[in-house]
Amino acid sequence: MLCWPLFSAGYRGAILAAITPGVNIIRMLLIGSGIWKDEATVKSMSRYGNYRELLKGPLYYAITVTLACVVYWRTSPIGIAALCNLCAGDGLADVVGRRLGRKKLPYNRNKSVAGSVAMATAGFLSSVGYMYYFSYFGYIQEGWGMILHFLVVSLASALVESLPISTELDDNLTVSLTSIFIGSLIF
Repeated sequence: MLCWPLFSAGYRGAILAAITPGVNIIRMLLIGSGIWKDEATVKSMSRYGNYRELLKGPLYYAITVTLACVVYWRTSPIGIAALCNLCAGDGLADVVGRRLGRKKLPYNRNKSVAGSVAMATAGFLSSVGYMYYFSYFGYIQEGWGMILHFLVVSLASALVESLPISTELDDNLTVSLTSIFIGSLIF
């Protein structure tokens, strides 16, 4: 998203910005299905070193970024919320949860209070930061109402990410879908 202002405003810019994450979708499918061998990618994008893992979290991540480029190109707070909660929120939740997550959630012993708080906070703050960034270029109109909506989306995403179903399905999928769904309702 940081580079989105470098692309043209029309649909052509959205397509060009979507090419890189779109190529990663193909790459995840090829490596994850075993057609293409790339141990370095498997090591860097999987938790357990299994190439099949690329067909879950990393694939959902690439799909979300690609769709955000094409569908929510620069003028939609829904795209901002989806990417910020996925990239900053969920990314920081994992790091903070592993380092400071001693107190576990009562309904999901695999998740911590610290990780959930970090997710909601990072998703919200990065969403607000990108709101101001895009408003500087005139793509969206910032305001307190939008800030409140970003808070609601970030809290909902953190809640869904903390549920046991996010461990079973994959939190990259549930966080993205929650952000898009809630964002579509309130923005």
